[in-house]
Amino acid sequence: MGTLKFALACCAGSFIPCSALTLAQDTPQLVVNAQEKLKEDFEKENSKWKFEAGKWERRKSGESMVLAQTTETQPWAVAILEDKKFSDVDISVRFRPISGKEDASGGIIFRAKDGKNYFLVRANALENNFRLYTMIDGKRKQLASAKVDPPKLGEWHTIRVVAKGDQIQAYLDGKLQIDDKDKTYSDGYVGLWTKADSVTEFDDLEVGVAVALEKQQGHAKVGDSDDDDDDDRDGKDKE
Repeated sequence: MGTLKFALACCAGSFIPCSALTLAQDTPQLVVNAQEKLKEDFEKENSKWKFEAGKWERRKSGESMVLAQTTETQPWAVAILEDKKFSDVDISVRFRPISGKEDASGGIIFRAKDGKNYFLVRANALENNFRLYTMIDGKRKQLASAKVDPPKLGEWHTIRVVAKGDQIQAYLDGKLQIDDKDKTYSDGYVGLWTKADSVTEFDDLEVGVAVALEKQQGHAKVGDSDDDDDDDRDGKDKE
């Protein structure tokens, strides 16, 4: 997996994609004033990924390398990026549900303690709902759900999650769908998720972070050095 690349956010450092223009006007948008942006494009191996369940592999998809979950896994497949733990965070990932009869899903894990304890936001190409869950000791509890047009099989879609304090907002294809509060987890790792017989590809994982907990505690930075920042800015830009 590709080594994480770090780049200082510009000016005020707000990490808000252009899709924010499409959000519901009557709902205040959470903003994480990002000091760093992390990117994972799966172009290189990254030993910090821990595959708790499922069969995850880097493979070619079109012109890019992606991370794909390729085999039936009951009840769910979990990949955790055990690099840094974060509290306030703004995460987005592109996902392409390819197949599945029981499920055709993709999701973002955040504030993960391990492979059995985390928050999850997921979409499913076989269902017209978009949901936020807690996972506690491997048991899933629904916190919020929104009715949506199901993501289309074989097409790329985007999930975004913004977590600030106990408030969580989640977006599907640029539209705010969930606005909820929960105090179960205050910090942790990020990761990816599928369920059952889903075959799903993921690409362009981006994380806007306020302050990495390790940095607050004075630990050394993990990932590329500052000397790689210029290379990161010149990296690939997928549509």
